[in-house]
Amino acid sequence: MNDIVINQAPISRLVLASSSPRRKELVASLALSLPVSILSTDADESYEPDWTPGEIVERLGLRKGLAAEAMLEQMGDVRPGTLILAADTIVVSDGNVLGKPADDEEAAMMLSSLQGRAHDVYSGIALLEAGTDNRIAASRRTRVMMKQLGEARIRRYVASGEPRDKAGAYGIQGYGAALVESIEGCYFNVVGLPLSLLSDLLKKFDIHTY
Repeated sequence: MNDIVINQAPISRLVLASSSPRRKELVASLALSLPVSILSTDADESYEPDWTPGEIVERLGLRKGLAAEAMLEQMGDVRPGTLILAADTIVVSDGNVLGKPADDEEAAMMLSSLQGRAHDVYSGIALLEAGTDNRIAASRRTRVMMKQLGEARIRRYVASGEPRDKAGAYGIQGYGAALVESIEGCYFNVVGLPLSLLSDLLKKFDIHTY
């Protein structure tokens, strides 16, 4: 889902529409020569059953970005050169989409269904220039093979609290790294923000990384 981007003003700040500490850290790792602010949104994360996994994460990313733009408008803070970054991540196993677990029991159920098997992780990135129609969205897929875990290990991991805000009920950047056998594709995509893809999209707004 790509729109042609023609900047109306040089980008002077980046607004990350996410409360995720891991996404904040990943954006910081790019050492952008822009001030970065955080704006947590409460966007609707429902989707249509006929959407593909890529469409789900791209459209939800755009929805989060638009929600952030609306918040900036309410605050009277839509300045020229403001670029909004939003992202969404899902896990897909046997055609079933797994988002964040509602509670620890659902987290345990998700992990039980994923153990000893391969699944796909999709992350979508959306960039929107506030106050304009300039926007772009794209997604990446990574194949993840999870170890056979057993009920005791699953319960121990769930008790750590880490799965509660993670798509698929695990975080590869935390304790969940020990649950993963291997991956095919971008590691940062599984974390929730594919940096290589983000770098490519930022170029369209004349923002360059290393």
